[in-house]
Amino acid sequence: MPEISRFYGIIIRMFYSEHEPPHFHAQYEEYNAQINIESGKIVNGFLPSRAENLVYSWCREHSDELNENWLLCKNHKRPFKIKPLS
Repeated sequence: MPEISRFYGIIIRMFYSEHEPPHFHAQYEEYNAQINIESGKIVNGFLPSRAENLVYSWCREHSDELNENWLLCKNHKRPFKIKPLS
């Protein structure tokens, strides 16, 4: 599962051949969550509220790039790195 970004101890990844809807995976310490790209909300798992808010902000800032990466992964191509939260 390629890592596409890392900021404030949060690791963002995408799997190849994932199921719909478009999403990414966020890991913070022992916590893991799947985040819907369109809404920026957790669809599965849990993150502490501070980490969840940071991931939400980052997702809103980079939604176009996340959607591009989603399409790459769906086509078994390596996603590109996305800048960390600014």
